Amino acid sequence: MNRIAEFYKVSAAQFDREGYEDIKLPRRATVGSAGYDFFAPYDFTLDVGEEIVTDTGIRARIENGWVLVILPRSGSGFKYGVRLANTAGVIDSDYFNADNEGHIKIKLVGGSKRYEVKKGSAFAQG
Repeated sequence: MNRIAEFYKVSAAQFDREGYEDIKLPRRATVGSAGYDFFAPYDFTLDVGEEIVTDTGIRARIENGWVLVILPRSGSGFKYGVRLANTAGVIDSDYFNADNEGHIKIKLVGGSKRYEVKKGSAFAQG
């Protein structure tokens, strides 16, 4: 099967915060995983009802005619009620060449319980 997308880090200047060296590229947890896990490049906490924009430090080169859909991990939605502010993030194939280098940012909304994410933990999927 051909790959329709490849993940890269944005430049250090575009990330513009500590932890650039620790950014992990998205990857599938198992061969049967439906999506690629996105990992937190820094610790963050989301309180009930709070909104937070998470800089992933990631960009995706996507074949024309395809999109990347970003969703919360099913466990975080089920256990904590966490959701994306826009329900599902849609990354277009031409976003890679945007002025911000196609930096994928994920806006989360807190649900029923406080949600704590440690650097390096999977928190979303694409």
